Amino acid sequence: MPTDERRAVDLLARTEYGRVAASLRAMPFLACARHIVADGRLLLRMHRGHGHHRACVGHVVAYGSDNLNRARPDSAEGRWSVEVVGTCAAVEPTAAELELFGPAPRSVDGGVPYDPVYLRVIPQFATVHDHGAI
Repeated sequence: MPTDERRAVDLLARTEYGRVAASLRAMPFLACARHIVADGRLLLRMHRGHGHHRACVGHVVAYGSDNLNRARPDSAEGRWSVEVVGTCAAVEPTAAELELFGPAPRSVDGGVPYDPVYLRVIPQFATVHDHGAI
């Protein structure tokens, strides 16, 4: 994995949530997702009931996360945001990966039972922005 992609994945490992961008019936959309980094791979967990995963699997997606609302101005880490673009595939996570995700929500949207679906994004390129003090 090239250096930019490696740094992006390393930074993503420091956050838990992000947004996936894809196209659904030629219209762009953003969806929130829980993510982990396991063995240098980016894995997402989304609610199957929304159907967003169908627009992602087998297609190119963008995924982004940041620490903008958590980084302290005096932190050595600084403020950053990451975007990766890559191909997306449905996966069955290992027991160790499921443990890294932690417990899934019980429900979404006011009581709809949460049905997880897991996706892997294989980064083709990445962008890391160091924001300093905003």
